[in-house]
Amino acid sequence: MIKPIKIIEVKSEIGAGTRGASMGVDAIKIAALDFGSPFFKRFKSVEIPTENKLLLEPVVHDYAKRIRGIFTLNERIAKEIQKTLKADEVPIVLAGDHSSALGTISGIKMAYPDKKLGVIWIDAHADMHSPYTTPSGNMHGMPLCCVLGEDNKDRQQNKPDDETIEYWEKLKHLGGIMPKITYNDLVFIALRDFEAPEDYLIKKNKVRVFNLQEIRKKAVERVAIESLNHLDHCDIIYVSFDVDSMDSRISSGTGTPVPNGITEKEAGNLIYYIMRSKKIVCFEMVEINPTLDRENLMAENAFEILQKATNQLSNDF
Repeated sequence: MIKPIKIIEVKSEIGAGTRGASMGVDAIKIAALDFGSPFFKRFKSVEIPTENKLLLEPVVHDYAKRIRGIFTLNERIAKEIQKTLKADEVPIVLAGDHSSALGTISGIKMAYPDKKLGVIWIDAHADMHSPYTTPSGNMHGMPLCCVLGEDNKDRQQNKPDDETIEYWEKLKHLGGIMPKITYNDLVFIALRDFEAPEDYLIKKNKVRVFNLQEIRKKAVERVAIESLNHLDHCDIIYVSFDVDSMDSRISSGTGTPVPNGITEKEAGNLIYYIMRSKKIVCFEMVEINPTLDRENLMAENAFEILQKATNQLSNDF
């Protein structure tokens, strides 16, 4: 049985430090038009109301910028994801900054509270900070700590104020479930840019990481197979794809580009092989920033990867 796909648009960038990611969804739509593709007519979609108005207001919480808006937004995302899954549809999330992932993961757990959830995180960054460790205060660097219920006070560098802590606790408990995943339920692919507090958590908890050297040695099909095998104990799997997992030479069209990443062809093939798993319940793509791009190249690459993901989901259920 082929389950219908539903596109969930989150044009938010309040978790990022660089402006412009809120335009990423529309950049993908323009790429589809340039390719002459009817992609966005094929699937029904819903747009989540954002809190981008907060970008015009002063930052109140230095170690978790705009955390009140992040909570409001991710509560909306979680409820939409839960509703979509309960309707027997497959959510494809197209989002601005990566803080949206905590709402997506929360929504999956709200829909399937008794199922073990695995996460494949394809990203240059670990996104494993908390308000206690963050060097920037940008919340797109915190979604994994949030769903892991992790503060990392062993490596505490900051002293967040009481309101920040209150909202951080609310975010960790979003959906009434904490933690939503464990470290053994997580796989990183193309990870290469992270800070010491994140490195501490990765090593302490023996998180599976496929770096570029291993990806090149094994090729992406093998990496996809090993990632899924590592999560064999999980009932369902969520795949989060940050476009900065790709090499910075491909395009500058993301807020935090990093050299020595995978190519667009490797990214496409990786997604193709991962998405063949019948355990995949949700795919998310984030951090396209057309204001930093050349001729919408990143969005064009992202759209081709998005097509591969949706084609596999359409075939496999």
